Amino acid sequence: MKLFLGLCAVVLVAAAPAVSQQSTTPKPGVAARPEVLVLGVYHMANPGHDMFNMKADDVLAPKRQREIAQLIEVLKRFNPTKVAIEADFGSQRVSREYSDYLAGKYTLSSNEIDQIGYRLAEEMGHKAVYAVDADGEFPFLPVSNYAKANGRSKELESIMAEVGEMVKAQDAYLASHTVLETLLYMNADEKVAQDVGFYYREAHFGEAYDWAGADLVADWFRRNMRIFSNVVQLADSPSERVLVIFGAGHLGWLRQDFANDPSLRLRKLAEFTR
Repeated sequence: MKLFLGLCAVVLVAAAPAVSQQSTTPKPGVAARPEVLVLGVYHMANPGHDMFNMKADDVLAPKRQREIAQLIEVLKRFNPTKVAIEADFGSQRVSREYSDYLAGKYTLSSNEIDQIGYRLAEEMGHKAVYAVDADGEFPFLPVSNYAKANGRSKELESIMAEVGEMVKAQDAYLASHTVLETLLYMNADEKVAQDVGFYYREAHFGEAYDWAGADLVADWFRRNMRIFSNVVQLADSPSERVLVIFGAGHLGWLRQDFANDPSLRLRKLAEFTR
């Protein structure tokens, strides 16, 4: 399995608060640092490559398009200087699509790269968007094989079933909330911690010299560190503010990476809705 995204637990939240202007000016006496806002999203086009992905509704419907516009206005308050997206590093397709979009020759698809990344970058006057994804292994089969060989298949199946139920609940949440409200709960600290916890539960499947689960988590960490490295190359001056748009399965890991780098300042979506 290449991806293991959308591991979600539902956290009930109130309607999104009114948006207010958020300053990005450093406090007196604090050295300016590049800022990074990681936005964890659901896959709006629901391409079906991930068994844990939500069954997103039609984001091109007029109601959802109004909600996307609301989200864009919130993200503009971060005042990003660059927009980084979940596409293969250096993707020529992304470069071509975005150039065509600026020229009025490309119609946005329902993919979140288009709906959030391209739209926001265009409204901010950016000449380019940046593909920063890094491919990586997600060796789930060894975990499954270990569980079978050690009489723990039901334990693993229970975890996967739990995740499936949580995704169904997330589907229901999206159905009755706006895009912004949905992303606010997906990006809430408690929710992000729960999602990361699911990966660590996979690491319980293994033993010395057969570290099936530990290797799975290590490979996922490696992929996210490579994404982090690609983004860091974009934050090449203290005035840079990079918005990073990725599937929510990456969110906790990327936040950890950026938060632990003392040369950067991590920002969060909720800061810009107060």
